[in-house]
Amino acid sequence: MTLNLRVLAPDQSVFDGTADEVILPSTSGQVGILTGHVSMLTALDVGVMRLRAGKDWTSIALMGGFAEVEANEVTVLVNGAELGSRIDAGKAEQELELAEQKAAGFEGQPASTEKVKAQQDLARSRARLQATRAN
Repeated sequence: MTLNLRVLAPDQSVFDGTADEVILPSTSGQVGILTGHVSMLTALDVGVMRLRAGKDWTSIALMGGFAEVEANEVTVLVNGAELGSRIDAGKAEQELELAEQKAAGFEGQPASTEKVKAQQDLARSRARLQATRAN
């Protein structure tokens, strides 16, 4: 038996298929989903979702959202998502370096909208790069 999995972003359907196992980056840590999982709703953090179909693993960079699990159906609604196989690893690494430099410039400073945006950009850049390496 498999899970029916849908990953939806506002502008696209990122994945619509079956999986044997799903690992989600919830706001309280990673959550593994197998067939027969109890019904649940969880908030998702920026991070990498992994799914296994047979022996193959696929990684998807998620930009935060929610996931619902019910009767072997997993629906993931996110602010943005990108298949790791479609991300240019070199470009993602450059973006991470720039985001790290920008975030480092705010160290020791009080919270501001610019500091929060820099921290969010850093988290997104990390997730994108991790998704390229997790395939």
